[in-house]
Amino acid sequence: MPTSALHVARTGLDAQDQRMRVIANNLANVSTTGYKRDRANFATLAYQDSRVAGQQSSTETQYATGLNLGTGVSVQSTSRVETQGTMQTTGNSYDLALDGDGYFQVQMPGGQTAYTRAGNFSRSPDGQLVTAQGYQVIPAIQIPEGAQSISVSSDGTVSATIQGQADPQELGQLTVASFTNPAGLQAAADNFLLETAASGPAQVGIAGLDGRGSIKQGMLEGSNVSIVEELVDMIECQRAYEINSKMISAVDEMLRNANQTL
Repeated sequence: MPTSALHVARTGLDAQDQRMRVIANNLANVSTTGYKRDRANFATLAYQDSRVAGQQSSTETQYATGLNLGTGVSVQSTSRVETQGTMQTTGNSYDLALDGDGYFQVQMPGGQTAYTRAGNFSRSPDGQLVTAQGYQVIPAIQIPEGAQSISVSSDGTVSATIQGQADPQELGQLTVASFTNPAGLQAAADNFLLETAASGPAQVGIAGLDGRGSIKQGMLEGSNVSIVEELVDMIECQRAYEINSKMISAVDEMLRNANQTL
């Protein structure tokens, strides 16, 4: 029994250590554009059934309750909390934010499509609308030479004011991708998410329609991390870690006493 208790307490230490890592990552990204906080989900490990409820206790009776001993806990998964981050006004015409559900599409090196909520875009030397890493935004938007300013409507229509022309020139329309299960998207570096079998295929459409968010120009979506909430979770995690540590110390003391007595 003491050895089993040591193992159970060890799994508690491991689980709380992983939870603290999730909290630390949330706090580290408190200022990251479009970041969605993660939450650690716990699950019990397998049980040892010494006696099963309903098992015969005699020829005429059955046990009303069982005797089940747990073997510990583990972090089952991490979930992204998809709540909207705070909208921050930047005044930069290349900064875009999604007010509602959906993701911008970006073409990665090698042709893979990635998805992001971070709309801090810029103009490349050849006039393409690109991310901070230089990756092209999908659909491709080519900004012509001599463009004095660009405007992006809430449905993603991109127009540019060209020097010497009275009317704005339409350059294209940005679309928004949505997913049946956005929690199934795989997180990658640089604020990107990748499609998986769990997320389902991307459903691309016009911003503001069919539940997709509308596009806000000159704004960026901030992180949805609440520092106060993360600090509370950190204290709770620390206390849980300390309790499991004390359990190991208590079991060790029990073993020491047993060895000295026997």
